[in-house]
Amino acid sequence: MSASLRVYSSSLELCKRSTPKRLATVRKMKRVSGYPTMAEQQKQEEKLWDAMKVTAYVLGAGLLLFTALESSAWYVQNTWDTLGHFWQTTWLKLYYLLEGKESILFLLGAALVPALAFWCFNGILMVADVTGKPTFITRYRIQLGKNDPVDTKKLCQAFYTALCNQVFISLPMLLPMFYILKWWGNTFSKELPTFRLFLLEMSVFTIVEEILFYYTHRLVHLPLLYKHIHKKHHEWTAPIGVVSIYAHPVEHILSNMLPVMTGPMLMGSHIVSITVWFSLALVTTSISHCGYHLPFLPSPEFHDFHHLKFNQCYGVLGVLDYLHGTDTVFRQTKAYERHRVLLSLTPLSQSIPDAPRRAE
Repeated sequence: MSASLRVYSSSLELCKRSTPKRLATVRKMKRVSGYPTMAEQQKQEEKLWDAMKVTAYVLGAGLLLFTALESSAWYVQNTWDTLGHFWQTTWLKLYYLLEGKESILFLLGAALVPALAFWCFNGILMVADVTGKPTFITRYRIQLGKNDPVDTKKLCQAFYTALCNQVFISLPMLLPMFYILKWWGNTFSKELPTFRLFLLEMSVFTIVEEILFYYTHRLVHLPLLYKHIHKKHHEWTAPIGVVSIYAHPVEHILSNMLPVMTGPMLMGSHIVSITVWFSLALVTTSISHCGYHLPFLPSPEFHDFHHLKFNQCYGVLGVLDYLHGTDTVFRQTKAYERHRVLLSLTPLSQSIPDAPRRAE
């Protein structure tokens, strides 16, 4: 009996010793065969669940926004209709004044008016950058101690490059756009678009710009393209407004022009819608680069952080950055807490200051 017990206990001990080896062998076989381990499978499930939550969040937010716009659209449409006669009459006066010449209307709406909006806005910012006045602007500086005052030599270089990009790249690119819009046949209509169509167009333009800008921006951050193309734009770690179009010609085509032009070409939009969109796009990108978090204007903290850190915050709205995880570092900073519309006159650098640096 005791011999049988000894045999049984030795067999049990052998099984205990061999079990971990067998489990390790099974795990190895699973890895070699391509089947995921339990830990890997759990991680995949967590990623899938996170993706589903993000998708639900985006779709839910979009649905709520659409519902809100639809519920208020009738009121805005009534206001639009009230002003509609004025805008329609003004448009017809301009149309007949220029004798309906489509090329002149297009040049005026797609080039001249947006350029004036860009340079008027940046003219005010450049005065503040160079002189430090008015303090109403400069007190809202994001990166304290930077560009105070701006290096005038660098500013002149940025001014010259931005102007050359507009004249020698942007203007020629408008030529094929003109013929594509003529093919649609609605761009130079005597009748202005309805408010709902105008709102739809602005929404589509914004989504198209976000997608194209994010991915072309990620593209020029690849080491080879960054070294030869995008590095020029990142010479400014603390940007100013005019730097928004201070870029290599290839980047200006890929990241500055195409994301903004594609939406109107896809929609065959009216020249008035294009004028408003181009002007808004140029002013908002100037705000993103201006270096000042001014009251009641969109927050520039997101893109300013990109210039500071290089590998974060590639997009315009931040939606694709959230989905791709390219804003994780930004979300852990004070800059993220400041990333909102300032609704008071107290600079956010004072109400939400950066954490004091540790002594080296």
